[in-house]
Amino acid sequence: MSFAEFLSGLDWSPLWISLKTGIVATVISFFLGIWLARLSMTAGRVGKAVLDGLLTLPMVLPPTAMGFFLLLLFSRRRPVGIFLEQYLGIRVVQTWLGCIIAATVIAFPLMYRNARAAFEQVDINMIYAAQTLGMPEGRIFRRVILPAAKPGIASGTILAFSRALGEYGATSMLAGNIPGKTGTISQRIAMVIQDGDYQAAGFWTLLVVIVAFVLIFALNIISSRHQRKNGTVRWKR
Repeated sequence: MSFAEFLSGLDWSPLWISLKTGIVATVISFFLGIWLARLSMTAGRVGKAVLDGLLTLPMVLPPTAMGFFLLLLFSRRRPVGIFLEQYLGIRVVQTWLGCIIAATVIAFPLMYRNARAAFEQVDINMIYAAQTLGMPEGRIFRRVILPAAKPGIASGTILAFSRALGEYGATSMLAGNIPGKTGTISQRIAMVIQDGDYQAAGFWTLLVVIVAFVLIFALNIISSRHQRKNGTVRWKR
């Protein structure tokens, strides 16, 4: 089979499902990560440690373990799953919503950690100056902290999107692998390898590599622009 024939008969649904899932999960992680990162900065020492531990947990646990936990939480035989389906008409298990929830849970810690680190690096004197001028806390956050933390937030957004795009373990546990509905690129790669179709596996893997390279390149561009703007010295041979 020629490459043109291979492309003409290819099912592109895994790409669109992965992109849609990654975009929605990134948007949710973006706003939720910024809010909780700001909340952790204002919490006490003990509260910050507990909150940080809980929010970072999905990053250190195996994705399949998180997927199993989500499956138990949203199962149609569990209180949360029963409530969502009977009273709100929302089904999570083996649906695209399950893909979004799983990808968001796995990608969120990257957004949260980067946003929190960016907030911690903001010059405290800028905040004190704004407070001296009588600016309310909400405006200080929008006009002072967020612009100063922009590079870190941008990096977290890119990393969260790349993680959500390539998520496999939790998504497989919660949403399954339904072609055209919940089947993502990662799931398609695993499926075609099991079927011995190494041409399709190679194509999807190459596509993921290209997307990952573009994201890393964008991340490096953002980092280099921030370094030039702040006069960071770069060592050259």
